[in-house]
Amino acid sequence: MKILTFVDTHASEKALARIKKKVKSEKPDLLLCAGDISVFEQGLDYVLFFLNKLKKPVLIIHGNHEGERFMRKVCKLFKNITFLHKKHYRQNNVIVLCYGGGGFALRDSVFKKTTRKFKKIIKKNGDKKIILLIHGPPYGTKVDKIGGEYAGNKDITDFVRKNRIDYVICGHLHENFGKKDKIGKAVVLNPGPYGKILKI
Repeated sequence: MKILTFVDTHASEKALARIKKKVKSEKPDLLLCAGDISVFEQGLDYVLFFLNKLKKPVLIIHGNHEGERFMRKVCKLFKNITFLHKKHYRQNNVIVLCYGGGGFALRDSVFKKTTRKFKKIIKKNGDKKIILLIHGPPYGTKVDKIGGEYAGNKDITDFVRKNRIDYVICGHLHENFGKKDKIGKAVVLNPGPYGKILKI
């Protein structure tokens, strides 16, 4: 299975053109967006319309530039776009666990509560590859390091360390576009606005 991942496009026409080019050349089965597709919801309709026209299934979460309620409402207008926050998605041998928003806190009690459900899904699907699609990065990796300090979330890192996660797709910190690291066996990736391909 081939998946195109991206984040933090912020309504950039250049970024969207790159995404479209990758869709044409790579022919992914699925697109995953880790949020912040707009600038505080400006240009949101335009970006969703553009992504919908790619005629590929797009899973999306909100970032810190989009509100959860508004994103949920507007995404329902588009056939090929599914908004998933605190939910999961299954296709072939892959399960995507989705959690949007945030990016600024070292701890997240709502995320911790949500992981109770995620843990049950992981246990029931031992033969599947597990992707965590989340806006803010986990703590203590190359994807959350800025100026020598870590700025990610410790609850995300704890969850990834203690559970069978294969990939973490995140963003939020523009300085770390394209960077990759590992937490245990899990690959942690900030794919940036131009996107990166996962082959699973």
